[in-house]
Amino acid sequence: MRDTDDLTRLPRILLEWYDVHARDMPWRVGPADRKAGQRPDPYRIWLSEVMLQQTTVATVRDYFQRFTARWPSVADLAAAQDADVMGEWAGLGYYARARNLLKCARAVVDQHGGEFPADHAALLKLPGIGPYTAAAVSSIAFDLPHAVLDGNVERVMARLHEIHTPLPAAKPELMARAEALTPMARPGDYAQAVMDLGATICTPKSPACGICPWRDPCAARVAGTAAELPKKTPKTPKPVRHGTVYLAQRNDGAWLLETRPDKGLLGGMLGWPGSDWIDASAPRPQGTPPMPADWQVLPGEVRHTFTHFHLMLTVRYATVTQDLLPDTGEFLPPDRFRPSDLPTVMRKAFDLTG
Repeated sequence: MRDTDDLTRLPRILLEWYDVHARDMPWRVGPADRKAGQRPDPYRIWLSEVMLQQTTVATVRDYFQRFTARWPSVADLAAAQDADVMGEWAGLGYYARARNLLKCARAVVDQHGGEFPADHAALLKLPGIGPYTAAAVSSIAFDLPHAVLDGNVERVMARLHEIHTPLPAAKPELMARAEALTPMARPGDYAQAVMDLGATICTPKSPACGICPWRDPCAARVAGTAAELPKKTPKTPKPVRHGTVYLAQRNDGAWLLETRPDKGLLGGMLGWPGSDWIDASAPRPQGTPPMPADWQVLPGEVRHTFTHFHLMLTVRYATVTQDLLPDTGEFLPPDRFRPSDLPTVMRKAFDLTG
């Protein structure tokens, strides 16, 4: 595959399908509205794409709506307090994205007058915007013919062309195939259409080939190999780390929390004082308690998985009096403490106190 006719016919077929079956997204301008002249807001497209990295659409919807209600423009976000943004981001994971979100918003305001540049190269120069996000914003927000390659598109391209090279080695070939099919007409709608196709029809398991608009030209369907593609290089097992966290509650209801360093895992997020997280083959580290107290080990433990390792945390809890001063962190009174502001692993520790 494919002759020149296919390179024009296949996008046209997919766009006809998308005009009928496009998913309804809070950040998306649907095909009918777009045809009527409504243009996507680059800020909303950028924000949604950053949120969607390593996260599902179902999870992102509520976060996106809260963010845009609180900060409806990139200028509003740029002026936000770091702690407020990190608090709203809590639970989405991959917290470097939130730090880069603020850096990018402020760069757009400082360097581009509060308007995202309609230029792919300029977008790539903004903090936290890599090739995928730049392509998504370029195509969806500005209708520029740049191919997007997320997991859905990789799967569609691998099956359409029956590419058996395992990921990630297959990425250059998959990108070349995606670029070849990206049309000059309606590239933004096409980018969303091919992602929708992968998300709703060409799914990882049990693809619905019978109702796929690309059913006939799909080489993997013809060969009977669709269910096994794309192939992936086996992952090495994740190591296990462990550690200890200290949860202190004052007798007035305040909780002892600290802001983690900007760099590193959970950078800039609220968290509980505790030990380093070390390899589980070594004795579990206790760390230094933030203050003298009658620390009790709570039943159970926190189990959480990060991108590169599994974590197990022992939780120690104590109630303390108001005259005790901590060696680290500060006590947040009940009216300033929201468990929802904690990253998921820290929220799991808090839940053990209930």
